[in-house]
Amino acid sequence: MYEDILLPFDGSDGAIDVLHHGSAIARWADATIHVLFVADTTRDSVVTIEGQVIDALEDQGEDIVEEAVAALKDIGIDHKTDVIQGNPAPTIANYAERYGHDLIIMPTHGRTGVSRYLIGSVTEKVVRLSSVPVLTARIQPDERLDFPYEDVLIPTDGSRGATHAAQHGLSFAAVLDATVHALSVVDETSLGFDVRDTTSEMSGEQVANNAVDDLLSKAKTHGVTTTVSHIAHGSPFEEILSYIESNDIDAVVMGTTGRRGTDRILFGSVAEKTVRSAPVPVVTVGEGDATKS
Repeated sequence: MYEDILLPFDGSDGAIDVLHHGSAIARWADATIHVLFVADTTRDSVVTIEGQVIDALEDQGEDIVEEAVAALKDIGIDHKTDVIQGNPAPTIANYAERYGHDLIIMPTHGRTGVSRYLIGSVTEKVVRLSSVPVLTARIQPDERLDFPYEDVLIPTDGSRGATHAAQHGLSFAAVLDATVHALSVVDETSLGFDVRDTTSEMSGEQVANNAVDDLLSKAKTHGVTTTVSHIAHGSPFEEILSYIESNDIDAVVMGTTGRRGTDRILFGSVAEKTVRSAPVPVVTVGEGDATKS
């Protein structure tokens, strides 16, 4: 499923925790982890004097990368490293595409200070920009996430973006022999006050059912043996979080774009909110991503 995993690394607690989770995935997949440090040349505090400041950032990056290397050696994971300059988010996304990585793994929070490029908005920018699937994880102190995943949630609205992401999620779930949970949400937050009497809700209900039925049909062709389906009503983001907590979900696979109408579930901010807030890993898949099985 995955052969080359890109791990942007800044030495923060969040990055170290995600490194351990990524190592579990790499061991399972027999994959190589590529540890990448981006020396952020866009910060206002960076003033280049004959290249000395940039050199210092790269030297710092080499030291930080060695922290990851030491951990990977202890675990016995194949690895490579690189330290480069640039604007972190687009640099990470472009690097993954250029070198043919199958997956990017990032924490949703890093540390404040010199190497803060993994904090929140940068990870979200990578999610938006990447043509490669991105696994994000919000790991609490002293927490270890389970892997392999046993229950995988795939939200869908039937849009092209959601359907494309589902292909990746189903391939992943099949090789894990995981249960797939197909969820579609009728977005009542955009239907007005008396949603029960509107034709919009009726059409939204049908779209949701069709989306789930299509996902379950594709699950069979991917060799997924156990599935669960659910139609919810309300705020897509809130219903996704509620389903995660109520059904012991281990990971979510979702698209970064979806419908723009009343039945949108995965459009823009919903995926980003899920990345920021989900208590489990979230794999986001853009429409440009090539599914590998």
